[in-house]
Amino acid sequence: MMPHPAIAKDNVAVITGGASGIGLAAAAHFAALGMKVCIADIGADNLKAAEARLSSAAPGGAASIMAAKVDVSSRDELVALEAAVQQRFGGTDILMNNAGISPGAKMFGPLENWQRLLAVNLWGVIHGTQVFAPHMIERGRPGLIINTGSKQGITTPPGEPAYNVSKAAVKAFTEALQHELRNTEGCKITAHLLIPGHVFTGLTARGRTEKPPGAWTGEQTVDFMIKSIEAGDFYILCPDNDVPRSLDERRMLWAIGDIVENRPALSRWHPDYAEAFAAFAKKG
Repeated sequence: MMPHPAIAKDNVAVITGGASGIGLAAAAHFAALGMKVCIADIGADNLKAAEARLSSAAPGGAASIMAAKVDVSSRDELVALEAAVQQRFGGTDILMNNAGISPGAKMFGPLENWQRLLAVNLWGVIHGTQVFAPHMIERGRPGLIINTGSKQGITTPPGEPAYNVSKAAVKAFTEALQHELRNTEGCKITAHLLIPGHVFTGLTARGRTEKPPGAWTGEQTVDFMIKSIEAGDFYILCPDNDVPRSLDERRMLWAIGDIVENRPALSRWHPDYAEAFAAFAKKG
């Protein structure tokens, strides 16, 4: 497999949610290759620490690293970010819409939790794409738009409905985006949906200080992402140390089977279907 032409020395990567977790791991990967990297995040302290880390590791030092305090739920702030990146680095080759939150919005929980989660997880992706993509296409260069989804947006397990809704929408949006890009004359940009497994990040740690044995690190996830992009994959379905791809596939097939077989919603968690799902999963 050949490296993707957008992932190259002196090219520019913009990563939202770039001050920690998968976003920071991606930023570090791109910076180590000699790329110019802009990380956008909402936490000033995390941004400062991440900027220092990236600057010390990047061949070009601090001159090749940019950090911006941005709330992705605000289109105006992303418009300002895109303009600042153009002024500083000349344009964008890779956009990674990665910012996400999980405040625990229950079905009948506070409305503001739902609104904030959807504003960041879904509208952040829409804003980022609509603001950056037109200029990326106009440049006529190979490029990437990577949107961070979730397996929960595909199998929609009970417990976090707002998060599931946001990630299911990101999946649908990214599929439509890739269709649009491949049917745009002269466009050399491709979209990709990153579907992480269990990754130990600030979003998933939930008080833990040590990585659980079953989880991947952000670095492992990014390494898998890069290899998948080189292979031309749109759906970047990441395994982890507990769940192999074969089991993910059976879970997803069962989920769509609820519609095809007219089973109860979320039958995987329905007591009447527990044995049937267990037998189905073993076939993977």
